[in-house]
Parts: sequence; C-alpha cells; structure tokens
Amino acid sequence: MTDTVTPLVNRLDEGTSPYLQQHKDNPVAWQAWGADAFEAARASDRPILLSIGYAACHWCHVMAHESFENAQIAARMNRLFVNIKVDREERPDIDAIYQQAIQLLGEQGGWPLTVFLTPDGEPFWGGTYFPPEPRYGRPGFAQVLQAIAEVYRSDRARVEKNTTAIKDTMRRLAAPLPPSAITREATDNIAVHLLREVDPIEGGLGHAPKFPQCAALKLLWRAWKRQGQESFRDGVTLTLSRMSQGGIYDHLGGGFARYAVDNRWLVPHFEKMLYDNAQMIELLTWAWQDTGNPLFEQRVRETAAWVLREMIADADGTGTAPSGAFASTLDADSEGKEGKFYVWSEAEIDAVLGPDAAAFKKAYDVTPGGNWEGATILNRSHAPEMRPPSEENILAACREKLREVRARRIWPGWDDKVLADWNGLMIAALARAAPVFKTPEWLEAARRAFAFVAETMTENGRLKHAWRHGRLAHPGVLDDYAFMSAAALALAETTGQSTYVAQAEDWAGVLDRYYWDTDSGGYFLTAEDTERLIVRPKSAHDSAAPSGNGIMAEVLTRLYYLTGKIHYRDRAEALIAAFSGQVARNHFPLASLINANEFLSDALQVVIAGDPADARARDMTAAVQAMCLPNLVLQAVAPGEELPEGHPAHGKGAGKDGAAAYVCRGTTCSLPLTSAEALRAGLGADP
Repeated sequence: MTDTVTPLVNRLDEGTSPYLQQHKDNPVAWQAWGADAFEAARASDRPILLSIGYAACHWCHVMAHESFENAQIAARMNRLFVNIKVDREERPDIDAIYQQAIQLLGEQGGWPLTVFLTPDGEPFWGGTYFPPEPRYGRPGFAQVLQAIAEVYRSDRARVEKNTTAIKDTMRRLAAPLPPSAITREATDNIAVHLLREVDPIEGGLGHAPKFPQCAALKLLWRAWKRQGQESFRDGVTLTLSRMSQGGIYDHLGGGFARYAVDNRWLVPHFEKMLYDNAQMIELLTWAWQDTGNPLFEQRVRETAAWVLREMIADADGTGTAPSGAFASTLDADSEGKEGKFYVWSEAEIDAVLGPDAAAFKKAYDVTPGGNWEGATILNRSHAPEMRPPSEENILAACREKLREVRARRIWPGWDDKVLADWNGLMIAALARAAPVFKTPEWLEAARRAFAFVAETMTENGRLKHAWRHGRLAHPGVLDDYAFMSAAALALAETTGQSTYVAQAEDWAGVLDRYYWDTDSGGYFLTAEDTERLIVRPKSAHDSAAPSGNGIMAEVLTRLYYLTGKIHYRDRAEALIAAFSGQVARNHFPLASLINANEFLSDALQVVIAGDPADARARDMTAAVQAMCLPNLVLQAVAPGEELPEGHPAHGKGAGKDGAAAYVCRGTTCSLPLTSAEALRAGLGADP
C-alpha cells in the first residue's frame, strides 16, 4: 500500500438511487461501483470496502449513523480503503455474487453487506452489520477496519488463499448436477416435507424470523389442488390468516411488511416492499377463490388500494406527476426510529376515537403498556376471527380515522425508483386479481404500469433494470425479462389481447440470445454483452422474490400452449433439466421451478371460441377467472382466428347459436360447452 494516495471524494450525488443519495453527505469518500473505483484501488494498492444495502433497510441506517457518519471511522475508511457503495436493488447481480461469498465464509448474509475485496473485485473477508465498538457478540467496525488493512498489507498469501478458496467453491457450486426428472411422486413428497415445516399454531415456515415464503406456500396450495388433502390447504390458510391479522400487516394503510422478527407475526421489520405485496395479492386471491374467506378478500382489496394510493412512482421528483409505474419500497424508519410511523399509544387511540376507543382497543390489542417497546403494534392475533358486519363496520370507520391522523405524521422514506422486475410481479398480480374481484381499476393500473416499463424503460429493444425521475440505469437482468413476460401473459389472458403475447415472445427472444447458457442450460442473471464480474451468476433459487429461472420456465410453458411453437416447450424442458439435479439436494429454495415443472406437465387449457363481446363468452370467461386453477392456460379465439395446429382444440370453434368453450387436458378436449354452468362443471366446480 502506498503511503501517499490521491484523496477521493464522495461521489454518490452523481447517481439517482435513493439509497446512494442517503449517503452522499457521509464523510466517507464513497465511490459508485465502476472502473474508476477499481482503478483507484489498484493505483494506491488499497483493498476495497464494498457496502451493499437498500433505502428501506433499518440496519443499513443504523450502521450509517453509527459508523459512516462518524468522522473518525470515516477517516480510517478513507485512509485504508477505497470505499464503494451499492444499492442491491439496482444491482442484484453484484449483490448475488457477494452474498454468496459471505455465506461461503460462514456468515449468514443479509443487509447491510460489508465485504472486503482485492482491487480486482475478489472477496476475501466480510460480514453484515458491524457496530462501531464491540457488542452483540460482533467485533467493532473500527477494529475490523484496522485488522483487515493490516492483513492485506502484511499477509497477502492469506488474502490470496481466501480469494482462491471462495472462487473455487463458487465454480464448484455453479457446476451443473446431472439432470433428474421431477416426477409427480417427487413433487408430492416435497409438499409433504414442506408441510412438516409449517408452524401448526402460528403458521409460517420454520421459526422466527418469519418470512411470507409465497413460492413455497404456492407449492403447498398446488398439492391441495392436486390431491385434495386438506392439511396442505390448512397449512396455507393458517399462515395467511395469522399474517393477515398479525402486526406484519398494516391494519390502517394496507400492505405487508417484509418479515416478522418474532414467531407470532406481531413485530414486523417495518419496511414494505413491492415484491412481497405482489406475491401476497396473488396468493390471497388463490386462497379466496377456493375458500371464500372474507378476510382474504379484504386484505387483497386493502393491499391493492395501498399500492395504488401510495406506491405510484414519482415521474420527476416534484410529487405532482405520477409515472404510472410502481415504486419500490417504503422505509422501516421515520425520524430515525424504526416503526415510529406505525405504532400507537393508548392515549393517542383514546384521543382520536373517543367513545369507540374501547371496542377498537379490545379488537386491536391496545393496552396501557403496549405490546412492543412501550407502544402498540396494531394486530388482531389474539382474536383473528372476523366479527359480525355491524362491528366490522365500526372498526373500519375507526381505522380510517386513525389512518387520517397517521398521515399527518412524518412519513418513512420512500424509494420511488421503478424496477422492471418488481413491477412485473405487481402487474401480473393486479391483472389476475382484477376480474376475480370485479375491480377494473386494478387492470387499468396494471396496463399503465406495463406500458411504462415496456416503452420508457426500453432502449434499442432491450429492457433497462431501473428508472427514476427520467433517468434509466443498468442493463436488464433475467428477472426483468422473466417477470415482465409473466406480466404480459397475465394481461393477455385477462384482456384477450394478443399484442401482449407478442411482447412476451420478443423478450423471450432477447433472453435466448443474450442470457442462455449454451453449455449447461438455464439463463444467466446477466447478459453476455454486459459488465464482466468475477463470476456470472446463474441460479434457480427463490429468495424473497421468485427466481427468474423458475418464472421463466412458467413463461415458456405458457408461450408453448398459447402459440403451439415447439421451441418454447423444448426450452422450458431444457431450463428445468438444467436445475433439476439440485432438487434432491435442496428442494426448499426451488419451489418456483418445481411449480413450473408441474405446470408444464399438467396444463389445463381452456378455449373460449366466439365473439368476445358476446354475453355468453363474457359469462364463461368470468366463470373461469373466478376459479383457482394454478395450471390454467386461458385462450380466447375470436371469429376468423385459428388455434395453433398442434393445439388439441385446433379446428373447433363457436357453435351455431353463439360462443362455445372447450376444456383440454393433454391431447383430449371436452365436447363444446355452451354455458357458464356447464363450463364450471367441466372444470370440476361444485354445482
């Protein structure tokens, strides 16, 4: 390390990321990820301190206040390291690589992520949150900085040993396993294993902290639909009920927090993420379709209302021009304190609600001492059953009064950047929920958001990953194309417009050209013509969001059934085969891939032939959309149109007296069905 280096200055004000903007006034000489920062590290022979987080992250804020705003610690960082700050939501590729590296070093991973790199970007040590001084069983950050810098200066052999071991292990884990068929029996056994992980009292998979785990819950719901075994259904409905009445749900504003820190879903990590709420809307819709539970409908409606009220991204930073697309997150913190915006004291409840306060406090667990750090997180966990309508109406009026008062508080930070992948999840969820709950404004919102991403976030036929206030950032990743393609097909089936199918085909073509692994199959996270990192990530593992490869397997399957093009079936089979060998080793994070495999094997094709404006066609379409059919492919065929030649209903059309429907399983189709009642019966609905 040279003794004299050119001083660096904080350059985070040059970007658009709200997370990076949060750190632009730190005394740390933060650099954005890029060639200039790595060149500075090589020129000065200093290691890199890479810090990864996101705008809504509570512990990121804590570490920033404790260390990055501390002049002495910042001076040490600036003297010993080149410091790079990354928004994990803008650069999921960078985050994926270094999260894996930290886990290989024996750490759990998470955010803030703190990784020490060589000037070539190779990780050799790291962790997550570090306090400024030793506590919580973790070393102090100031001491960590000094120790890491000394190792880098005096023991390069040790550094090289770590970097080599990490890279070798990454390569080994990336090597494909021999493919293995994911049979019906294997899928059933996986569902049984997952069900054993469901908390029989409080719901949820495993123990605290508890996350929604929507992809795994969808796997259990599919098992219920496939087998009729009620324990699969009950494991999911228990989880959804406990979440919907717990503190993880915002009972005033709608929407779910990212996870609960406790076993009872009481204490949330208060940030709200677009991707969690998209998945919850979809899963709650499925559950309502099969159970009719009014709680599930209420949570879908409230969560969708929150999205349309509070999560439409700002077009220009003035707050007066909505973009039409969806923003990313709401912060956990306001006024420097986690959850302050959301919690209440008994005195506040009494002052706002007056004579109705007693009933509300009984329903929502409001006590003099509170249920969390002296305050109250509103919840109905102790009495989750819905009350008679007369009582629920009073409680609803109370909630609205409290929401209006809460709106005058200082709000949590809002990350209004638009991410193509997360928008895709919400677009699909709203598009599919809209006809179920007969709420056309959700469909219109989905169409506006789709148009924004497809038009504004596209350059030269390629998606960009992020947009904020008129500025695009970063090439699209696999998840952008997969989730937006799934959104396109959801809109196609809901609206009957084939232009959405054509758009999904275009995006699938981009993935095939730039992202497909020609050696081992499957899609890489990044395109072949984008920035080279130390590895090129490729995975089918679900995280808080479903995996891009898992969703793309579903997209390819749906494209095959809609278009009849064999290429899509072959590509779906190759994609699933590329990761199928991992299922026996660790099925838990592969739920989306496993669900897509079932879809490919057991698709249920419903064709409604005839004038889509015909009352009978509308009634039959509504009947199908009202049912929970996870493997459904719904296709409208207007007069003069033809189904693909390979379609089992090819050549069939409307009857002499109007529209007709056909239910096809495998290569066999039903006789023409000419009423909504007959179609429901053909789909197995109870009379």
